[in-house]
Amino acid sequence: MRRRAVLTGCEKDLLTGEDVLKAKRISAASCPLRSLTAAVMDTETTSLDVKAARIVEIGVAPMIDGRMEPKESFSTFVDPGSSIPPASRAIHGITDEMVKGKPVFEAAYKSYLAFAGDHLILGYSLGFDLAVLKAENERSGLPWKVPRSLDVRDLVRILNPPLPDFSLDKVAAWLGIGVRDRHTAVGDAIVTGEVFLALLPRLRDKGIRTLAEAEDACRKRRHSAEDTSPGWEEAVSARPAANALARVDSYPYRHRVKDVMAKPPMMIDGHASLHMALNILVERKISSLFVEPPRPDAPHGIVTERDILRAIANDPLHALSQKVQSVASFPLAAVSADDFLYSAFGRMRRKRYRHLGVIDASGKIVGALTQRDLLRQRADDAIALTDAMDEAAGVNELAVVWRKLAEAARSLFAEEVDPRDIAAIISGEVCSLTARAAEIAEKEIEDKKPEGLSYCIMVLGSGGRGESLLAMDQDNAIIYEGEGEAWLKALSFRMNAILDEVGVPFCKGGVMAKNEAWRKTAAEWRKHVAGWLSRSDPQDILNADIFFDALPVHGDQHLADALRRDAIEAASQSQSFIKLMTLNTANIDPPLGWFGRFRLEEDGRMDLKRGGIMPIFSGARVQALKHRILERATASRLEALRHTPEAPHRAITKLLEAHKILLGAILNQQLEDIERGTPPSSRVDPKDVPSAEKERLKWALEQVKSVRDLLGDPVG
Repeated sequence: MRRRAVLTGCEKDLLTGEDVLKAKRISAASCPLRSLTAAVMDTETTSLDVKAARIVEIGVAPMIDGRMEPKESFSTFVDPGSSIPPASRAIHGITDEMVKGKPVFEAAYKSYLAFAGDHLILGYSLGFDLAVLKAENERSGLPWKVPRSLDVRDLVRILNPPLPDFSLDKVAAWLGIGVRDRHTAVGDAIVTGEVFLALLPRLRDKGIRTLAEAEDACRKRRHSAEDTSPGWEEAVSARPAANALARVDSYPYRHRVKDVMAKPPMMIDGHASLHMALNILVERKISSLFVEPPRPDAPHGIVTERDILRAIANDPLHALSQKVQSVASFPLAAVSADDFLYSAFGRMRRKRYRHLGVIDASGKIVGALTQRDLLRQRADDAIALTDAMDEAAGVNELAVVWRKLAEAARSLFAEEVDPRDIAAIISGEVCSLTARAAEIAEKEIEDKKPEGLSYCIMVLGSGGRGESLLAMDQDNAIIYEGEGEAWLKALSFRMNAILDEVGVPFCKGGVMAKNEAWRKTAAEWRKHVAGWLSRSDPQDILNADIFFDALPVHGDQHLADALRRDAIEAASQSQSFIKLMTLNTANIDPPLGWFGRFRLEEDGRMDLKRGGIMPIFSGARVQALKHRILERATASRLEALRHTPEAPHRAITKLLEAHKILLGAILNQQLEDIERGTPPSSRVDPKDVPSAEKERLKWALEQVKSVRDLLGDPVG
């Protein structure tokens, strides 16, 4: 019997109870099947009658991050307390002599639980094994709770309903998997795991990528099928109420100020000049300095970059020669290092503080806290993925990293971080993932990169704008100079395949580097953009829209930057193209009916992208092109437009807030859908919108019409 070595968490070296809890969260709804950690279990019994059968062997083959680890398997014979019938011996070969003196069920089951822990149980015809385990627990007076489980046979039935025989042998043969040690518990568990992994590409083709989506598909199949075996225990998905847990277990409630404060605090003498203070702020890349008290019994103060800027605005010639204490604020507001973060940031919000001092038990200043610290530290769950992606050696490791993104987004959303910031974090990781997929693809290609070839991979659309949420697909392209089209074709095909395997699906519209239309030389791209600008085809306008948000993520960035600058310059000078984009954007139809009621489609949902955020980001993009604004993000474009002649400031303010609300509503729905196993999208069910948010959502949809004010006269 092997020791419990691997099934302690989603990573191989997670051993503490806290880490196990984190692992359970990570491997919940959003976990891609490609990087699943599970206990693949099988039993051998004395009979196929679930009420009378006794277990004679339990086996577990671990699956760690989407890889079978057969060398770390667990197995134990079980003394059934009765003779094994000849018919059963003929199947599995286990004799009375082999189980004599072995653990009885209670002891064997405890060993099994110690190994498998709380992990997902995978099995084949798992309902039988679970029913027998339940019966054995009841005989032994042990409590029984159906573990979270997934029956691989259900997945096979979903993928190939006409298959005449769903036995493990036949399914393995269908998939080209060799069968070894058949009718031993571990042997059957290993084959089951290999079958599961072989099904993954077929499941992806059906849009089943995550654990929750697989559970939902199995649940629907069972409810509509008439082939349930009597007495079998149904596999279950023991999903928690995610939103409630996220709120209770969120970062500010689990961490203290000392965990995130900047230390040691940067101090300056009150008699120092503002010039010296400004130099320190620039050199240290910080936004404030604490001011030493003028006397031992006086409080500390604070001087911020805003204080210095205000002083310069009031007296440009002499401000920097002033003393720090002349513009500093006294006393410095402070919190205890042992305070929970929610308390500290609640105080910041109430008092409108941007900076706080941190004191220890004796009242000594020991650190500094800013509004940025909460987002920066909490976003580490997402931002740290970038470093992990850089270290990922292959596709499996990349999938392990990527699966954490949805849970990081859930935590940030629960902490009321601005949805635009969450979208920026998600987009940043999409870009990092694309870059790493390209690097891995480069190493996998047998041919070396051609001499003289220079290329750049660009992320387009919402990823380039920094506005991706959790329903992203691939939007990417390649620009290059030199010879090497065949090599780039191989690279792009593998890169796109890696992204699809990891969890970013192929673009349904084909906007991917593997398609020749999105893989061109710099000269070809310039000619192509010129064609877009000279025609009035709606698809050309759509392609141009996506392209103007392009962001270089891998390779020679100058190629992409130069092309984008030239494209924006050309577009700004094409009045006919700007007019067509304006007319296209001005066709606004938010999903609101009479008396402000939501206008729903047949599925009871409304598309908040098409009728909400799309007019806003399209309007901002049109005006950015018109005024040669190089910003990509919608909010940044709108803010930049405030400085243009005759800017509609009121409309811009409304659209900024509406954009934030709509992104938040879509993200909330996506998190709900991911937990249910429903593929996320931009379609929102009003029943899932919190009551307090419904009126804000209606207000936001009403403001979408302000895009027309932003655009002005489209025919003028």
